[in-house]
Amino acid sequence: MSTYVVVGLQYGDEGKGKITDVLSAKSDYVVRFQGGNNAGHTVYVGEHKFVLSLLPSGVLQCKGKCMIANGVVVDPKAFISEIEKIEEKGMSTDHVFISRRAHVIMPYHILLDTYREAELHGDKQIGTTKRGIGPCYEDKIARVGIRMIDLLNPEVLKEKIQTNLKLKNALFEKYYGKPVLDFDEIYNEYLAIGEKLKHRIVDTELELNEAIKAGKNILFEGAQALMLDIDFGTYPFVTSSSPSTGGVCTGAGVPPTALQNLIGVAKAYTTRVGNGPFPTELHDELGEQIRKVGFEFGAVTGRPRRTGWLDLVSLKHACMINGINNLVITKLDVLTGLKTIKVATKYKTEDGKIIDYFTSSTTKLYKYEPIYEELEGWTEDITNARSYDELPENARRYIEFIENYLGINVYLVSVGPERTQNIIRKELF
Repeated sequence: MSTYVVVGLQYGDEGKGKITDVLSAKSDYVVRFQGGNNAGHTVYVGEHKFVLSLLPSGVLQCKGKCMIANGVVVDPKAFISEIEKIEEKGMSTDHVFISRRAHVIMPYHILLDTYREAELHGDKQIGTTKRGIGPCYEDKIARVGIRMIDLLNPEVLKEKIQTNLKLKNALFEKYYGKPVLDFDEIYNEYLAIGEKLKHRIVDTELELNEAIKAGKNILFEGAQALMLDIDFGTYPFVTSSSPSTGGVCTGAGVPPTALQNLIGVAKAYTTRVGNGPFPTELHDELGEQIRKVGFEFGAVTGRPRRTGWLDLVSLKHACMINGINNLVITKLDVLTGLKTIKVATKYKTEDGKIIDYFTSSTTKLYKYEPIYEELEGWTEDITNARSYDELPENARRYIEFIENYLGINVYLVSVGPERTQNIIRKELF
């Protein structure tokens, strides 16, 4: 048995899609275990750029099966659209399946997401992508959600849509002053969607556990990242699920004893999309330079990402919660040309206390001042480096500084967006 979990360690957008794509070539299964089409995983294949929101990032290389597991919330129309875009480029998607237990994002979820965010202003906005992810997870927890298997049962689907529309339409009309939704329109559309997707809707947890027993290579892929975790992130500026290694167990239906190689992905600096605290954020020309060089714009929304120095305090927190035993550092090439590189190793609290751990108080985090250590930069182009020894000495010192602080080895360094632009220090497969 060989299982691998790829998770983000910062605020998302760390390059998990590229790492999953690289590892998927040797995987029998690639499995998304949480989130929805609010994710944005960019994979470059030659001159082609693929932006995957819902499909597993391994869909392009995996010769086995790609699964969207029960912990994912699925917008079936977004799923069909992604499938069609890949097939238009001559690639097969016959190996892609969805869990029967996965919950369905319905039209009223998207409207709720949109109306709620519109009511908030300034720094009170969560920064949701307005794709209905949060409201869908709410219905799941409230036990009124619609699951993929319900799309295959006309009577169950009818009853669930009717029940949901009673409350949602009352909310739209009386509270938001918006038009109500038509039952027949939604029912007929989603019944037809179920018919179109029925060959892809399967018991993923059963097959995955059998594959584990058979010793198959299974790659679990998360969306977002630990600092956006519903429990351990910067609440309430978080996503609505757990993008942690622990989320694999409930999100894919596999036991924790089955998880072996826990791979955490972090950028060589830090970015964040949307609102929320960001202690090491740069508000100057350097921050703008990093944004331009790193092309830091959301893969799904196109929103410019906030940029800042690497925050090892939050990174240590993320590695602890996830139990990371293999670290990936991406976008090291973006720092090329900087004379000095700063790394946050501690925080100074508002009352002057020096700490090296992450706080559960988002309110306090806004007032924390990062304490930096400075390292010398490098000017050499590293995008063609394929072995660790080819990196400039100062680039190696930077990687080793991170390793020493976290006590975790960096097994892969990404030096460009292409799937071949990697320095692999040890083989995991």
